Amino acid sequence: MMHRRSSLSALCVLAAGALFSGVAFAAGEQGSREEAKALCEAAAAHVKKVGIEQAAKDFATDRARWMPKDLFPFVQEFAGTMRFHINDKLIGKNTLGVKDASGKEFAKQMVEVARSGKPTWVDYEWAHPVTRKVEDKSAYIQRVAGSDMFVGVGVYR
Repeated sequence: MMHRRSSLSALCVLAAGALFSGVAFAAGEQGSREEAKALCEAAAAHVKKVGIEQAAKDFATDRARWMPKDLFPFVQEFAGTMRFHINDKLIGKNTLGVKDASGKEFAKQMVEVARSGKPTWVDYEWAHPVTRKVEDKSAYIQRVAGSDMFVGVGVYR
């Protein structure tokens, strides 16, 4: 049990600390909920159209299109494996056990939303990549049609 907690803690540190390594965000470059929702819908459609392998390449290489302002898509399997994330260290990791700063198992809630087939927002607390302070965050979650994956795009509130 201690090893699992250590692994989860390390994963949280990776996610929060190195999340945007190499990505700079200017003041006032915060994406809106509407922009996050639109990006999520577009990314889910893209994954469905070209498959996760090509979509992941496209997301990583066409940052102007897929990572505007401080927004970015992430793709996760229902089983928990992260298929795409701006932080390469999270790709291939199972994130189901990750909790937010208040102990909420938000990744499990994201899977529940995706399985339902009814896209919506999941709220949680997460360290802001610039300020490093824990802030309220919401991610719009949408299932990739015909698959066991979902796309999310988050905004700090």
